Amino acid sequence: MRQARETPAPPGPFRPGFWRSPIRGPWLTSVFGLVLLFGIPVLFVTGALSYAAYNPDLGPLNDQTPDKGLLGFYLFDWPTRPYWLYRLTQGVHVTLGVVLLPVLLAKLWSVIPKLFSWPPLRSLAHGLERLSLLLLVGGAVFEFVTGILNIQLFYIFPGSFYTLHFYGAWVFIAAFVVHVCLKFGRMRHALRSRGILAELRTDRSRTRPEPPDPDGLVPVAPAAPTMSRRGAVGMVGAGSLALLVVTAGQSIGGALRGTALLAPHNRNPGSGPNGFQINKTAASVGVTAALTGPAWRLEVHGRGTALVFTREQLLAMRQRAAALPIACVEGWSTEDQHWSGLRLTDLAAMAGLPDAGSVLVESVQPPGPYSSVMLRGNQIHDTRALLALRVNGADLSLDHGYPARIIVPANPGVNNTKWVHRLTFRT
Repeated sequence: MRQARETPAPPGPFRPGFWRSPIRGPWLTSVFGLVLLFGIPVLFVTGALSYAAYNPDLGPLNDQTPDKGLLGFYLFDWPTRPYWLYRLTQGVHVTLGVVLLPVLLAKLWSVIPKLFSWPPLRSLAHGLERLSLLLLVGGAVFEFVTGILNIQLFYIFPGSFYTLHFYGAWVFIAAFVVHVCLKFGRMRHALRSRGILAELRTDRSRTRPEPPDPDGLVPVAPAAPTMSRRGAVGMVGAGSLALLVVTAGQSIGGALRGTALLAPHNRNPGSGPNGFQINKTAASVGVTAALTGPAWRLEVHGRGTALVFTREQLLAMRQRAAALPIACVEGWSTEDQHWSGLRLTDLAAMAGLPDAGSVLVESVQPPGPYSSVMLRGNQIHDTRALLALRVNGADLSLDHGYPARIIVPANPGVNNTKWVHRLTFRT
């Protein structure tokens, strides 16, 4: 450490005079940090709720992170009421993540001199702080990049998105908590040093550098301002607002759905009763007409019971109806669609398990992630949970799961299995 302190800083960004923006300093950094201080915990909590919604403790079919250990301590039975719960939590998670992106980039810009401080290691305490900063910045970039790529269905990950995003979130939030504990006092002091209204009334011509600070954010040789702090805050705010406008409609729906330009599912696939969003088409997962044609049968298994039905026999039974949306992990959701079919609780009774605690749902889809899932007892016994045969007064289209699909209130879209051919109820 002593030798490092005595070694001259290499040229370029390691030299203090390299960074010259006069608006960079503790106050601007703290403004962006304050927004993230409120936004990041909401992102983490809604992301954790999304993980819980998959009911991963039901088994490996639902769990993409089998080695989570204590990181799954908060898991609970995901409820079915209110029926729009997952639409809300995941819509907030994705939309807020996109909206916070300009704030995150501005915060990183404001503290970038810290990443090039020299010497890189002055003491053990300084080393621990640098390590937490590395984990914080790396974790933030990793989580935001993987999340945005997932929204756009651009899967270039070296593994499962669920696994990478889950563990990345825990690394990031741990570093975030450490960083907040280390910097909260300085942030509060910086925010009190300048009135927000006074600073927002200060134009470029009256913009002056802040006094030197112990963190080295204020440049030692500031250049003339090309933008005021008001301009920087306004530019970041305008960027976040623009991203809100082109993203939120995929979750909110209504007239705003047409403005969701960044959403890959912002347009309905055709018109008519089946003209609402889908994630994966039948062709994309290898489901063909041969697998869902006249030879298709539904198998219902229970306590010593194995029942087999044709689709015509299912349609001849008493049909139930439910108005439910589809909400997916990518953040998009549909309006309420009007489904009709057989209640899962009635099928459980037919299988000899009226108090079934779970059901294994299997699709004709070739084996892959979520081609089969488990549902909890509370999901089975919700009167709106259906094996749907029709939607909006018409037969399901092949892309929407013909001949039969699951639809359960507040359930992640991927767990509303399509092309169902077997239900196995269990105690």
